[in-house]
Amino acid sequence: MTIHDFDDIRPFLPEELPAVYDRLLQDPEFLAALDYVFPGIPQDALAARMRSCPTNLDFQLTMVYPMLQQLLSKAATSLTANFQPIDCERQLNHTFVSNHRDIVLDSALLSYVLHDNGYNTVEIAIGDNLLIRPWIKDLVRVNKSFIVQRALTMRQMLLASAHMSKYMHFCINEKHENIWIAQREGRAKDSNDRTQDSVLKMMAMGGDLRQLNIVPLAISYEYDPCDYLKAQEMQNKRDVEGFKKSQQDDLDNMRTGIFGWKGKIHYHAAPCINEWLDTLPSDMPKADYFRAVAEHIDQEIHRHYHLYAGNYVAADLLLAAGQGPVAQCPTCGDSAAAPHSSHYTPEEKARFEAYVEQRLAMVTLPHPDVDFLRRCILTMYANPVFNHEAAL
Repeated sequence: MTIHDFDDIRPFLPEELPAVYDRLLQDPEFLAALDYVFPGIPQDALAARMRSCPTNLDFQLTMVYPMLQQLLSKAATSLTANFQPIDCERQLNHTFVSNHRDIVLDSALLSYVLHDNGYNTVEIAIGDNLLIRPWIKDLVRVNKSFIVQRALTMRQMLLASAHMSKYMHFCINEKHENIWIAQREGRAKDSNDRTQDSVLKMMAMGGDLRQLNIVPLAISYEYDPCDYLKAQEMQNKRDVEGFKKSQQDDLDNMRTGIFGWKGKIHYHAAPCINEWLDTLPSDMPKADYFRAVAEHIDQEIHRHYHLYAGNYVAADLLLAAGQGPVAQCPTCGDSAAAPHSSHYTPEEKARFEAYVEQRLAMVTLPHPDVDFLRRCILTMYANPVFNHEAAL
C-alpha cells in the first residue's frame, strides 16, 4: 500500500503544491478571502509568501499560523492547552478524537497549540459536504486535510469508510503524522457531546484501534459564537418539516464560528486509551466493545472539559426553571438552591444573563419563540456541567 492508493482523499503532496497554489491564486473568491484575512497586504506579496512554502507544514506555519495569531488577538481572551497526559509518548503519533465546537477552528487551533508545545500538527478529517467551492477543497488539502466522503449509498459508504480507515492507519503508521477527527458527524447543537459508535467502527475497519493511539480531547469555549445560530436551527427543525440548512447557512456558520467572540479557549488531552483498551475482555461482542470505547472517550472528554462561570450560571438557571437533568447531576440537590453558585459571582451571573439576551436579539426568525430559544442557548452552556459532574 502506497500514498497513491489514497490520491482521492489525502492531503496534497509537496510536489503537487505549486500547481495548486497557481490554481488558488487564479480564483477570485480565494483572492477575496486572502484580502479579508490579511487586510492591507498586497496580493502579490501574499502570493509570493504562499509560493515560498514547499510543504504543507510550511504552508501552515507561514500562512495559517499568523492568521490564527491575528484572529485570536481579536476573537479570544486566551488560548491554553494541557498535553501533559501524553508528554511521555512524544515518540508516538496520536489520533485526537474530540468534541466538536467549530467547523474550522477545532482542528486549526489544535495544530496551533500542538506546534507551540513541540508536537507535530495534525492531519484533519473533514466532510466533503463543507467543501462547497472548488477552492475550499483545494485549500483544505493544502492544509493537511483528508476528505470524509458523505451523501453516498450504503454500499458506497461502506467502501468509502474502509478506504478512509486504511488511510488513517497509513497516516499514523507509515506517514508518522498525528490525526484529528470529531467524535461525531456534525456538531452537537446542544453541547451534549457523545461519541458515535459508527466513527469508531469506521476507524477499526483498517486495523486495530490500538494502532491509532487514540487520545480523547476536550475542547472548551467560554462563548460559542454560533450559539444563537444553533438555537435558530433548533427552532427551524422543530417548526419546519424536513428543514435542512442551505449552503449559505453553512457559510454563515463557518464565518461566524471563525471570526465571532469566543472568550477563553482551552484544549485538554486525556491519556491515550491503549492501556484502557487492554483491560477489555478479548471475547467481548463487537457491539458492546464499540459502545464501551465510545463511553470511555465520552467520560474522558467530560472529565477534562474546562468549565467557565457561564456554564455554571446556565446550569443553575435551567435547574431553577425545572428544566435541568437533575438525575444526571449528583451534586445538584434542590434545584431552586442554585447548587453551582460557588462557581460564579453575582456580577458574572448578571453578565451572562445579559449575554444570553443579546444573543436572542440576534435571531432572525420571522416568529422567534423566545422562551424556546433561551432554553436552547442555556442548554448548550449547561450540558457540559451536567456531563462533567456525571463523569466524576
